[in-house]
Amino acid sequence: MMNSIRHVFFDLDHTLWDFDKNSALTFEKIFKIHNVEVEIDRFLKVYEPINLSYWKLYREERIDKENLRYKRLKDSFDSIEHTIEDEVINKLSVDYIEYLTSFNHLFHDTLDILNYLKPRYKLHIITNGFQEAQEKKMKASNILHYFETVTNSEMVGVKKPNPLIFNFALDQAKAKPNESIMIGDNYEADILGALDVGLEAILYNIHKLKPEANIKEVDTLLQLKNYL
Repeated sequence: MMNSIRHVFFDLDHTLWDFDKNSALTFEKIFKIHNVEVEIDRFLKVYEPINLSYWKLYREERIDKENLRYKRLKDSFDSIEHTIEDEVINKLSVDYIEYLTSFNHLFHDTLDILNYLKPRYKLHIITNGFQEAQEKKMKASNILHYFETVTNSEMVGVKKPNPLIFNFALDQAKAKPNESIMIGDNYEADILGALDVGLEAILYNIHKLKPEANIKEVDTLLQLKNYL
């Protein structure tokens, strides 16, 4: 057990909030609205890795929000050789953000672990997601009240793993690095980023990564009880 920890920082998407499931349901809905006739599973198979690669560019400040939203869709349709007008892609990109927060699936043990941790620690969020979407997701899935502070990259102007976002979050939380821990699914952004500024870190290893031996990891959120 980590007796010095008083503050627990979580990532949101892919860690507490089941992004892939909610995203798939959103595409199903907006494709119906705009009469886009593609097989959803075929589309998602190419979209998911393309989306991750564009988010990496976004984290690295090599692409802006508008280009991320447009290009991840354009590249996905190109990959499955589906012809679609730019006007429709732009409408889809807007509606995707609009409807994504109407689906609220959490990972199945999210509420159990939050209920376990809440009486013991001060809980916080650090997310690279878009400001307008992240708060809606947390409100709609009824988890916002668990967290003392929510830090997103648009508030700070930089994204994880940049040390500035972690330091901003620590300041907001009135927390010191040596009494804080970060939990997230992204090895580079969440784990290495947190370790670099002196926080402890635990990888939520849903992507079946092979981290270095010294990295703490869990396969389910409830396994966090082994550390906290």
